[in-house]
Amino acid sequence: MPSHDARIIRGAAIPTAVAGAVAVAISTAVAGGKGLIGALFATLLVMGFFSFGQFALDRLTRNNPQILMAAALLVYTTQILLVAIVLAVFKDTSLFNTKVFGFTLLGCALIWTAGQVRAALKAKMFYVQNDQKSDDSSKPGRQQ
Repeated sequence: MPSHDARIIRGAAIPTAVAGAVAVAISTAVAGGKGLIGALFATLLVMGFFSFGQFALDRLTRNNPQILMAAALLVYTTQILLVAIVLAVFKDTSLFNTKVFGFTLLGCALIWTAGQVRAALKAKMFYVQNDQKSDDSSKPGRQQ
């Protein structure tokens, strides 16, 4: 994995982990043990799905960078569909507080996305890479 991708994941994972810890503390105080389990599960779910999505995107576009936008849309849509499936499966569960789970999931997903955007904007990645060496004879207007 290139270093800029690792920086993007760190830039999203650290704020999400902090927000998840805050959500776990608040939900434990408000909803007790079931709130703790719900917030912890939501935080881990977001961090797992979204970091796996970044790894998948890196793997898909490593040899074919032209498909970056299509791959990014595919990965993001898959992530959202998987989260929707998890929400549908645990809709009526009594294992944890579902409201705490939902709010923590939403908050962590938004924070992950904002952290990812911020990290990508701060990463100084070149979008054009010149592979050929520059010499005076290749510049326009120069005669040999």
